[in-house]
Amino acid sequence: MPRTITEKILAAHAGRDAVKPGDIITVKVDLVLVNDITGLIADREFRKMGVTKVFDPTKIAIVLDHFVPAKDMASAEQSRISRRFAQEFGIVNFYDVGRAGIEHALLPEQGLVAPGELIIGADSHTVTYGGIGAFSTGVGGTDAAAAMALGETWLRVPETLKFVFQGKLGKWITGKDLVLYTIGQIGVEGARYKAMEFTGEAIQDLSVEGRLTMCNMAIEAGGKSGIVPPDEKTLEYVRPRVRREFKVYQSDPDARYEQVFEWDVTGLEPQVSLPHLPSNAVPVSKVGDVKIDQSVIGSCTNGRIEDLRVAAAILKGQRVHPDVRLIVIPATQDVYKQAMHEGLFDVFVDAGGAVSAPTCGPCLGGYMGILAAGERAISTTNRNFVGRMGDRSSEVYLASPAVAAASAIAGRIVGPEEVL
Repeated sequence: MPRTITEKILAAHAGRDAVKPGDIITVKVDLVLVNDITGLIADREFRKMGVTKVFDPTKIAIVLDHFVPAKDMASAEQSRISRRFAQEFGIVNFYDVGRAGIEHALLPEQGLVAPGELIIGADSHTVTYGGIGAFSTGVGGTDAAAAMALGETWLRVPETLKFVFQGKLGKWITGKDLVLYTIGQIGVEGARYKAMEFTGEAIQDLSVEGRLTMCNMAIEAGGKSGIVPPDEKTLEYVRPRVRREFKVYQSDPDARYEQVFEWDVTGLEPQVSLPHLPSNAVPVSKVGDVKIDQSVIGSCTNGRIEDLRVAAAILKGQRVHPDVRLIVIPATQDVYKQAMHEGLFDVFVDAGGAVSAPTCGPCLGGYMGILAAGERAISTTNRNFVGRMGDRSSEVYLASPAVAAASAIAGRIVGPEEVL
């Protein structure tokens, strides 16, 4: 029976020869993830079960990233509870301030996820790891707690939507532009509880970082997961990082999909999602004269070294507009060090930007860049809902690091060609 890559991974983890869309299955998990916010719920629910140990302390990751370094007493307490859980149950993969980073950039970087694996996380952007050919999806804190105790979870096998991107990418076109375009075409519910499989010539040309960005925002289309079938680029990224055996799966040529979308992205412009939905995606030339107060470059979507390099290439020798605040947030400690050694921080600071320690920070309206009433931000984050980054009357425009950097210089939303 022909199967998709998603169906093959799920069947393997369910101990079955095959599964089909709609099946309710119990699957073994390769990793369970919680963070400083969801860890609070997971800790409470885990203790309610009365269990005395986790299923495998090497297959749980706790990453403190949303409100770190602690911004107030409440966030300090959240982190303290996670630290206590990690110590009590011997969690091997515990990442605290100074040794951590944004979870969905950190886990692939540290080799904690691999092709063919099944990962669940108490954070909706756990879908990111499909960028290296894993099945990964977000769950609630209660489900994460149960999986930490049992090493398994249940789910419904999703239907798969296939997205084929043909053509050659323009100079400034990235995975962020492709995924914003996709969400703009199908809407924020267009892939509700579906697996989104990204393929085609343009996907093959993307870096692994770009693929992780695309899968990161599958949830913004309602997707259960996003996935890119692994290729040699994937293996070049994974082999130096992953110290265990893993299995690479591919979709069968005659696999059945609920729907196939095929687009030629040659000539695609940089995309910008207007408030207040990621699906409000338009070419940057169609945005109009939109002045901004803040530009944020970072997050689990676009805080990797590739993203910072793109931003620095545009900002080098330039100055941030006097009415704009530029905030740059490297996604992990390793990205921070690499950017520092490459001189990228000099570029950002000389341009008039501020560089933060790794944190989710402003993405969820946490801190390190909250918007006041009526303010506008261009951001490389993943959501632009009402009040997402601050006051309910503020506005967030989603874009790539190239557009965010160019807009910081211009003081309004523009593409990179306008300032270079």
